[in-house]
Amino acid sequence: MDMMKAAVFRGPGRIALERKPVPRAGPGEAVVKVTLTTICGTDVHILKGEYPVAPGLTIGHEPVGTIAELGSGVEGYALGQRVVVGAITPCGQCHPCLEGHQSQCGGHAIGGWRFGNTIDGCQAEYVRVPFAMANLAPVPDGLSDEQVLMCPDIMSTGFGGAESGAIRIGDTVAVFAQGPIGLCATAGARLRGASRIIAVDTVPARLEMARRLGADHVIDFRQTDPVEAILDLTDGQGADVTIEALGNQQTFESCLRALRPGGTLSSLGVYSGKLSLPVDAFAAGLGDHKLVTTLCPGGKHRMRRLMDIVGSGRVDLRPLVTHRFPLDRIEEAYELFANQRDGVLKVAIVP
Repeated sequence: MDMMKAAVFRGPGRIALERKPVPRAGPGEAVVKVTLTTICGTDVHILKGEYPVAPGLTIGHEPVGTIAELGSGVEGYALGQRVVVGAITPCGQCHPCLEGHQSQCGGHAIGGWRFGNTIDGCQAEYVRVPFAMANLAPVPDGLSDEQVLMCPDIMSTGFGGAESGAIRIGDTVAVFAQGPIGLCATAGARLRGASRIIAVDTVPARLEMARRLGADHVIDFRQTDPVEAILDLTDGQGADVTIEALGNQQTFESCLRALRPGGTLSSLGVYSGKLSLPVDAFAAGLGDHKLVTTLCPGGKHRMRRLMDIVGSGRVDLRPLVTHRFPLDRIEEAYELFANQRDGVLKVAIVP
């Protein structure tokens, strides 16, 4: 039996590099040889025990690679072809998928998230892709692995937050937290036509990156109350759309308080514990506010659209990769990323 290296969840606080059998493709499936992947903030939630997955599961959900095996019924692809697979792998046939909610595939919340959640993920040398016809997205020859690395998750999620917020041309948008997801939301707000984008964080390098990706104003929340600053910038009206990209009570509440009546709060954060809604900021439920949540849109057509944006030159997310590690040093990469040391934004993992 052929064996491979894989990053395996063994319990809270422990992800270990182990050897596992190379997966085989069943009907409708494919096996992809991973050439580049990365670590997500959700993986850190798993590492900390804040999101439950089964011990022994291979972690990771952002694969770029080449097709190593095609199962029966998978047509239109070739061995060795370069592909991206979204973090969300919808079947494309169930009721939620046909209704346009592919991320909720199967009819239960976050059902489309399989890699590193309910099946083995892609922080490994090979990964088995379910519903391959719906999820294998060929990479154009003119794009490198590095250029498309952010497409499977953070680009799709961040842009999805901007899309769910229904940003209109001329809107004022405030994005709270400029980690990788928030930075992509900032870039997405610019692409959607926002005339004024306000980025909130406290790390100077992240605020500078936010400017590079389209922010017109940056606010260091340790030096300035972000809600007051946003109200000042909008003549007391508040932002048309606020985007929460961290996942905690303080940023969620700040997003609500910085929102104008009739505005939209677009939430991208992964929350743990209890999340409460302040009644005064919510105008006792009478402020015509909209609260929307987004799980990373997936599927091959979503990946194609994102790669088209990359290929057009309208966004370049390669600068978000601040560190590179071989798979053999995955535990070191997790330690760096989980503790946010050395100015890390995203790490590239090379199997």
